[in-house]
Amino acid sequence: MSVVSSEKCEVSILDQGQTISDFINNTIEELSSAGNEVPFSVGNLDTVVKQHLRWLHNLPRVKPFYAVKCNSTPAVIRTLSALGTGFDCASKNEIKLALSLGVSPDKIIYAHPSKPQSHVRYACMCGVTMMTFDSEIELQKISHCHPSAKLVLRIAVDDSKSLLRLSSKFGATLSTVNKVLMCAKELDLEVIGVSFHAGCICTDAFTYRQAIKDARHVFDIANSWGFKMTLLDIGGGFPGRHDARVTFEQIAENINVTLDEFFPSKSGVQIIAEPGQYFVDIAFTLAVTVIAKNIIVEEGDGEDDNPDKEIVYFINDGIYGSMSDLQSPHPIITFLPYPQKAVESSEQRYKSVIWGPTCDSKDKVIDNYWLPELYIGDWLLLDNMGAYTNSVATDFNGFERAKIYHVVTADTWKTLNLKPASGMI
Repeated sequence: MSVVSSEKCEVSILDQGQTISDFINNTIEELSSAGNEVPFSVGNLDTVVKQHLRWLHNLPRVKPFYAVKCNSTPAVIRTLSALGTGFDCASKNEIKLALSLGVSPDKIIYAHPSKPQSHVRYACMCGVTMMTFDSEIELQKISHCHPSAKLVLRIAVDDSKSLLRLSSKFGATLSTVNKVLMCAKELDLEVIGVSFHAGCICTDAFTYRQAIKDARHVFDIANSWGFKMTLLDIGGGFPGRHDARVTFEQIAENINVTLDEFFPSKSGVQIIAEPGQYFVDIAFTLAVTVIAKNIIVEEGDGEDDNPDKEIVYFINDGIYGSMSDLQSPHPIITFLPYPQKAVESSEQRYKSVIWGPTCDSKDKVIDNYWLPELYIGDWLLLDNMGAYTNSVATDFNGFERAKIYHVVTADTWKTLNLKPASGMI
């Protein structure tokens, strides 16, 4: 395999016929032979590309602005930039990162309704003009720091059918919209659109219908104030997994029908969205190793071949590392013992508890999980580990964060036409 590397990221181009599983296996063998117990994560850029094509097929009118906070590795951003997506940035540093990787300012939306003044000034200095707001006080701040901004009013919508709700934190209610827009008019600010977020892991595709209908109502109010409204941002939270309770395809079908009703193509309104986990969730696999073990049996019972024994494992990554999102209500995780092989149905499994490596008792990854018996030095693989893993990981207790690798096939690399630029990829 050939490797294109730089100080900030590394991409391995797979040899003909080589698979991502081959890459993972080779990496495990190399680390094991060197006695290296650091976890690692492998991102498949081909999967990111496939997710993009899936998006274009199902939501052809909606341009994705990737949520950088979800997974900010340069290789992912460079890949999505090459595909023509925009970027949702929530801070000065996210804007700085996107710009450093060649993203143009007009492809960035500063999508945080409550921003530090210094960050707003930085956006102004860099030419990032599109940003969200949801209150009069935020408008006064923007008027002082970035008076030429093109503003998008974030509204609160019914996200009660989503597992992770956001409207309790952000969004102007419909009853306050008129007053907020009046303030924008008095400050001589330019409001160009409306945004909302239906929450993460939506369990009812029809949630988007009411949210888009509410946005249409706000458009009409804004038009009555004389604003030229040209943008609708339908937010993020889109599922990437095919086994989601409500699939991306089901949500997209509802969105398309509703857009045609309230924002038809002839309206001239640009539709964008802020997907994050949709692109990267299924693209990454995390590899961890067993670093310690304990066996719990009833007093008087032997350990060997005792079907009732409980096995406690400690692995080299956990809640303070790549797995903090496992504490949210939605994750579905599967541990695959390495090397992957067909496990006989008759093979004994034991009730297991898996802990992360730190001293904190909150660092429990999972319990009541049934596994064949593992041994110190064995590896486990976790699929669907690309969203809110490396971006929220810490080095608490001094444990190293997972090393990140990116792989891509030669055909995809050639299609993307990614070349070393500015010290990247």
